[in-house]
Amino acid sequence: FHYVIRLCLDKILVQCVLQARTLSGADAINALRPFYFAVHPDFFGQHPKEREVNENSLKRLNGYLENLQKPGFRSLKPTQLTFYVRETEPNSSNVQESFSASGFRAVSFTLRTRDLLSTVLDILNSCSLSTEHIQNLNVNSQPHKEAKSTVNRPIKWDKTYYSFTGFKDPEEELEQAQRVETTLISWLDDNGASAVKKLKKSLPLRKELERLKFELSHELQLSDIRWQRSWGIAHRCSQLHSLARLVQQRPEVLKNVKGCTVVFTDRSGMSAAGHIMLGTMDVHHHWTKIFERLPNYYKLQKRLLFLEDRISELLGGIQVIYIEELQPLLTLEEYYETLNSFYNKLRDSRLPFHPRSLRGLQMILESDRYAPSLHEFGHFMIPTVCDPVALQWFIFTKAQEARENLKRKEAMMITEKELIDTSTEKFSLDRLYKEPSVSSAQMISCCKRLLEESLPYLQGMHLCISHFYSVLQDGDLCIPWNWK
Repeated sequence: FHYVIRLCLDKILVQCVLQARTLSGADAINALRPFYFAVHPDFFGQHPKEREVNENSLKRLNGYLENLQKPGFRSLKPTQLTFYVRETEPNSSNVQESFSASGFRAVSFTLRTRDLLSTVLDILNSCSLSTEHIQNLNVNSQPHKEAKSTVNRPIKWDKTYYSFTGFKDPEEELEQAQRVETTLISWLDDNGASAVKKLKKSLPLRKELERLKFELSHELQLSDIRWQRSWGIAHRCSQLHSLARLVQQRPEVLKNVKGCTVVFTDRSGMSAAGHIMLGTMDVHHHWTKIFERLPNYYKLQKRLLFLEDRISELLGGIQVIYIEELQPLLTLEEYYETLNSFYNKLRDSRLPFHPRSLRGLQMILESDRYAPSLHEFGHFMIPTVCDPVALQWFIFTKAQEARENLKRKEAMMITEKELIDTSTEKFSLDRLYKEPSVSSAQMISCCKRLLEESLPYLQGMHLCISHFYSVLQDGDLCIPWNWK
């Protein structure tokens, strides 16, 4: 009797496998091409915050997709993701109003799927992207709502089947996973051991990185060596080794770098902040040209500072500043052109600002905005295309609030540093830091709540305050600032 039941079940299962064709990994990548095109970090070069959010979310999404393809996987925990989605079809988009002036919108969704097809449909639908092209793939594509409700199972077994066989009901497991919200304690319980293992493995490379950074900074008399993006430790070591080889081969070209800051980034040149940018995809030949051009860059930098002073005079003494964390990574040439264009516009408009009436205030120029705004830290964010009369009125009406915000900024920065130091000491962390997209107010709130907890898991760890949970490849723990 049991043999007959087993034979029937096996026969039905074979038929189900033949009937239910699923996406392969390659099919999934092809199906997600519109999504990757809309969120790829390379298209967010002028928006560093959004770029970093998309980079980190893509890492977590790729990990989710990889786990789905592993043989014998049982279930995945719900994974919340946030992406900034570009407007790729401005004339046909039916969600036009949700886009910002910069041409992208923020989309957050939670993946609870158990197969590639449902996952692909979930991602595309969440981002309001078309799913019509999936019908051309060699799969039995179900409507998205149906796919979610049936978990892409061709047969819905009666509950008695699971009681009789002892197998777990996948729908029941999925519903249970949806009811359980990820908490900091539960996430650390599940991921702490993995982070410790990765961290221990990375320790020799971390020491090597510090050694290389110290030696190069000392030999070249650099102010600092930085990285624009969150590359892994091994990648950073490789970049420093490459620079060290150039120092050995062409020491004469580095005679003008004294006191400079070197930043490894996506392209070579000098940044608007006056830092030497070394493109990680460039060869030594390109780097050599940048070092040889330094005298010309220094001359352009003086002209740029003169332009900032002239703009300041025209706007009542307000200081023009460039903030790396909040602005796109512009080259010196790009920033000079931006300043020059804005200066000519101001000079022609002859705005009646009283000399030095706005002294002590700050402003940054932005090329991707259309209306001026005031940042929580007190600096004005001024579009280069802003109407001069509207600009004058906005600055006049917001000047007092800007001064108050500047004072609040100083107090906030002190509080943030104190809380970081206190938290680092209490939990015996090796390092506590935040992503640039996390504001000081969010960091302060996070640290205050952390200090109320007892978290022995964190001893000796590298903790990054972010917008989501993840374990980086070198063992850094990332937790959302608003953790539960």
